[in-house]
Amino acid sequence: MAKGDKQLVLKPLDDRVVLEPTEAEEKTAGGILLPDTAKQKPQQGKVIAVGPGKLTDKGTRTVLAVKVGDTVLFGKYSGSDVEVNGKEYKIVRESEILGKLN
Repeated sequence: MAKGDKQLVLKPLDDRVVLEPTEAEEKTAGGILLPDTAKQKPQQGKVIAVGPGKLTDKGTRTVLAVKVGDTVLFGKYSGSDVEVNGKEYKIVRESEILGKLN
């Protein structure tokens, strides 16, 4: 790893997923610029890391439906916001992910 590179030191557990939320829209569909206070919380993000899967009663792990690099939609108030190395991330359970974008 080069001197300037920062590697994510956050590893999710079980069926949790680490997301990098996309920036809130700065303009409306009609082209009106929005001030910071009027911007909606982002509900879309890129998957940065995934956990090993939820442990079943039989001792096996379930396979997650998302992988690193996927762009996903999540609920407005789902997950937990965390800051690592000065960067904002969101940790959600796989069940809180509403869908994947192609």
